[in-house]
Amino acid sequence: MLTMYNLKMPRAVYSGENAMDNITEILKTANVKKVAMFTDRGIEGAGLFELPKKAVEAAGVEYYVLDDLPAEPSYQAVQKMIDQFKVDGADIIVACGGGSVMDAAKLASVLVTDAYGVKQLLDTPKIAQKCVPIILIPTTAGTGAEVTPNAIVGVPEKEVKIGIVNDNMIADYVILDARMIKNLPRKIAAATGVDALCHAVECYTSNKANPLSDTFALHAADLIINNIIAACDDKEAMEAKTMMQIAAFYAGLAITASGTTAVHALSYPLGGKYHIAHGVSNAMLLVPVMHFNEPVIRERLADVYDRACKDEVKTAKTVEEKSAWVISTMEKIVAHLEIPTSLKEFNVPEDDLDWLVEAGMQQQRLLVNNMREVTPEDARAIYLSVM
Repeated sequence: MLTMYNLKMPRAVYSGENAMDNITEILKTANVKKVAMFTDRGIEGAGLFELPKKAVEAAGVEYYVLDDLPAEPSYQAVQKMIDQFKVDGADIIVACGGGSVMDAAKLASVLVTDAYGVKQLLDTPKIAQKCVPIILIPTTAGTGAEVTPNAIVGVPEKEVKIGIVNDNMIADYVILDARMIKNLPRKIAAATGVDALCHAVECYTSNKANPLSDTFALHAADLIINNIIAACDDKEAMEAKTMMQIAAFYAGLAITASGTTAVHALSYPLGGKYHIAHGVSNAMLLVPVMHFNEPVIRERLADVYDRACKDEVKTAKTVEEKSAWVISTMEKIVAHLEIPTSLKEFNVPEDDLDWLVEAGMQQQRLLVNNMREVTPEDARAIYLSVM
């Protein structure tokens, strides 16, 4: 565990009933004249873009929409969107979407310059400086992108995803409005929700775990374990959806103070080469990595049991039993939500195993956080377990 630690977070976070209405006041107070709204066509097609658009319109400001962003975008696709933003300009960015949209907006906020672009930030992320303030509105309860200083982009020439990390990309404002996730398709709600569970558990069992990250990670794990199934199964379960939204935010905060581990490290090649959705690839690896890590994270998982198990008569008494309950519960959640657990469903051949191991082991930024050292042989065994 770290002996020195810090927590960085957005300037203001608005949650609860009609949270979206705060956008109007933010824009008026800041004397904003022109707004760039980042989203994607899927969000628009689902009707989710209407709420933030109306809130911006109520402020009486000029605005335009940038929505040409594919799912799981490459850094080139993100750069294309940013180039258009640089031409049109704005006093503030309002981004409404999942992790990819919010990450693109975060990158745009630090790239109003011709000195460097997204490609340069892949190698030297710290050079970027905040140029334009951002308001982030998540449309899933999962990625935590609304609170982290991270932006994940695909790098096609390496067939991997890379995380760009810079504190200047932390949002200025965050809007958590459960209406944005009420009608989220179950498949997406499930994958993004388990992504948030990964964030919480990984951060709590990270080498960089500390009192600040633990506070948010442990509470997030509790909220997710006890709300994710209702939030995904019942469109009217607004309390569960609200709790999931808050939990995803808390788990994202934990990332800023701690960091994810081998689950995320080994999942990046799956998204980069095979375009498996980030939440799905994490869900696939969550239980295998937890089984691998269990001997050294047992006591931390027992903490999760003590916090999250709501049975009146708790049957697990020993640390080993508590740890096993947590891993079993995560496995049951993934199964109930019908998230794929085998790479066969994505036609990933065993012949690619050597490449997967090599690509996964390159994610040392995250692997160093894992409490149990991951060797190439360990990575191979983990990948084989999901093939």
